Amino acid sequence: MQRIYCDYNATTPLHPRVLSRMIETAEICFGNPSSVHGEGRRARQLIEQARAQVAALLLAHSSEIVFTSGGTESNNCALRSTAALLARQHGRPARIVTSGLEHPSVRQTVAALGQQGCAVRELPCDARGRLSAQRLADLLNEDPADVVSFALCNHELGNLYPIAELSAVAHAAGALVHCDAVQAVGRVPVSVRELDVDLLSVSGHKFFGPKGVGALYVRTRRALPRQSDPIPSLAELPGLLYGGPQERGLRPGTENLLGIVGLGEAALLAQEQLLSRWSQVASLRDALEAQIQSTIAGSRVHGDSQSAASRAPGTSSLGFDRVEGELLLMNLDLRGIAVSAGAACSSGSIKPSSVLVALGLDERQAREAIRVSLGPDTTSADIEHIACAIGESVALVRAAK
Repeated sequence: MQRIYCDYNATTPLHPRVLSRMIETAEICFGNPSSVHGEGRRARQLIEQARAQVAALLLAHSSEIVFTSGGTESNNCALRSTAALLARQHGRPARIVTSGLEHPSVRQTVAALGQQGCAVRELPCDARGRLSAQRLADLLNEDPADVVSFALCNHELGNLYPIAELSAVAHAAGALVHCDAVQAVGRVPVSVRELDVDLLSVSGHKFFGPKGVGALYVRTRRALPRQSDPIPSLAELPGLLYGGPQERGLRPGTENLLGIVGLGEAALLAQEQLLSRWSQVASLRDALEAQIQSTIAGSRVHGDSQSAASRAPGTSSLGFDRVEGELLLMNLDLRGIAVSAGAACSSGSIKPSSVLVALGLDERQAREAIRVSLGPDTTSADIEHIACAIGESVALVRAAK
């Protein structure tokens, strides 16, 4: 049976060019990047080359890129390190604003900081999962914050958020801005200057790079510095671990040379061809949603589906009355189609999706959802097959009740 992979938001396959570059590196370079001999200098050169490639993808400076083990570590470092820095500067726990739409690596980190004394508040979303800069301004006017954290692209809905507008509001109130861009980088254009964020998280395996490697952008300069700029400096941002001076001391330990080289190659590949290929996926997603809604009674699309410009290409959160998402997922898997019941990090959880609950869905409706995430290799023929398989599976599950 030929399988159709529709879980690109969970992970993308390692691109052959990325794999080839990693194998080539393994064969020619094994030195420790911190060593001063020739082998070490060669390893350092490859890491700095990859750093420049990632920076170019984000329109950042190379000195602002810190390599990590992936999105989860980048999000943890951004929030926990910033909270520690601000607590030291202000002599009190940090005040944090986020939303109920965030990835578990942000949501749970913020919850842990709340248990440690940080003041935590959530910016509400509407029924389509949208965030409003005006509502953030109102929230910060009532009670200021030190740092805000919002994703650029939602991992379940595919919604794109007005980070530049949210950043302007936050900065005007004197708050730092962290952006979880894991689901966006390499798929849609991302400029840290245009977004005007202070920290931004990246994960390699979301755009055809290797697993176990990511990056954190840490601003070192303001795009438009002002004499009265209220934004705290990140120059003294502490790391989470103790050790050597690697990665500006934010991520001590010998660098993951092969993973970093692979991440750099994936960033280069995204710039050269994949960003344009991803843009073509939106029409396939729209065709899938239109076919499902026209042929399956009791189906619905979650998120900002009424505005194509407000969603990243490829992601559909679909719900079906009287059909458990987990049952539908397993039925589709038997038919050779790989989808998700939500965030991959939450698979096996008995709790309904917190993202869908934040939209106002009840627990039953939240459990009736699957996430179909397409990629640049998805075809029109795949869409026809997926839509038919979902229709047959929904009918089968409903008939069994």
